[in-house]
Amino acid sequence: MSISSRALVFLAILLLSKVSLRGQPWALPDARDPIAGMGINIHFTEAKPGELEMLSKAGFRWVRMDLYWSGTETSAGVYDFSGYDLLLSNLDKFHIRALFILDYANPLYDQGLAPHTEEGREAFTKWAIAAVTHFKDRGVLWEIWNEPNGSWSWKPKANVEDYSKLALAVSRGIHQSAPNELIVGPALSGTNLFFAEVLGMDGVFSDWSALTIHPYLRTGPETYGSTYVRAHSLIKKYAPRGHDMKVICGESGYCCTWKGLDDTLQAKYLARLFLFNTMSGVPLTIWYDWHDDGQNPANTEHHFGIVYYDLRNWESGPYESKPSYAAAQTYSSQLAHYRFVNRIKTSSGNDFALSFKRNDRECIVAWTESPKFHKAIIHAPDGIYLVTNFDGSKKSQVASTGGVLILPLDDGPQYLQRE
Repeated sequence: MSISSRALVFLAILLLSKVSLRGQPWALPDARDPIAGMGINIHFTEAKPGELEMLSKAGFRWVRMDLYWSGTETSAGVYDFSGYDLLLSNLDKFHIRALFILDYANPLYDQGLAPHTEEGREAFTKWAIAAVTHFKDRGVLWEIWNEPNGSWSWKPKANVEDYSKLALAVSRGIHQSAPNELIVGPALSGTNLFFAEVLGMDGVFSDWSALTIHPYLRTGPETYGSTYVRAHSLIKKYAPRGHDMKVICGESGYCCTWKGLDDTLQAKYLARLFLFNTMSGVPLTIWYDWHDDGQNPANTEHHFGIVYYDLRNWESGPYESKPSYAAAQTYSSQLAHYRFVNRIKTSSGNDFALSFKRNDRECIVAWTESPKFHKAIIHAPDGIYLVTNFDGSKKSQVASTGGVLILPLDDGPQYLQRE
């Protein structure tokens, strides 16, 4: 075969491989990978200079962002997604995937209320299909609405029947037009799963890859466990046999001005949320929020961020970071390339010790729900372990002898790497 013939064959194989890869559906992250499902909520399509770089350096691999119906269809049947084109192209530079929320009412339809007529549902569905086909094969995860079980979101009043009709129409329309795209929902606010049960009974689960919930309990992240168990039970009850549907923590966080909370405890809760969700088999966790939305101490919506509100002109990025930024950075750097293995048994159910492995290396992460500082016995291979604090600020050493180490525990995760 001549050189030119070989070149043509190679080119043909390359083109075929690109076509076949492009046709493959994007998957949800591996739940055992503590970093792959690390996400955060944003409120912009055009980032500030250095903003996405700063976000990426914290370890985040996903952003969740509203794709506003009213902002992208200002004339009936005319769609403009250019702002989101810009966002995706910039996210691609940092290998960050997007979860886009198809949401909120449009004044062109149903008097600006949530879609509740055939005309409104049809218009929303056409717009949603246009958005998904515009961005198909880009690794976007598509979520139908945000917190429709709340009247602040589904106006004038939350209505599960109307939402279910919309979810069915949109999901099936998307799958007909772009069958490889993944759909999730309903971004359920709180831990009452009544909405989800109705959707399961109506057959919505057959079109979704995951059930997304927003627990938002003011207690530690470990208290989310019972909600995950109930959500999995609903999936088992209503999803078609063999349909591998997951549970996603689509949004949760902690406000630094809630009673009993401050910047430091928020940072500890951030690390614990990602750790507990990894242990619980949750493949994607979205922390709310990226930066504070304001500076009013009386407005709780202003204080969920991991960076402060006001812009800074400094080398590390456009925003001044909170301790929770350092906690995210420490979590992602300590557990990079590791996989969750198991929870190590301890003497107290309030104590957590998780084993992560990378080839023949092990990282143990330990903390306690208890507010009291105490020592815990952890079973670990013999050796000297370097202990890193939850925000990377403190390092020490501890020895395991006879397969046992004694570790002083508090409510901040500690990362133990054997030297």
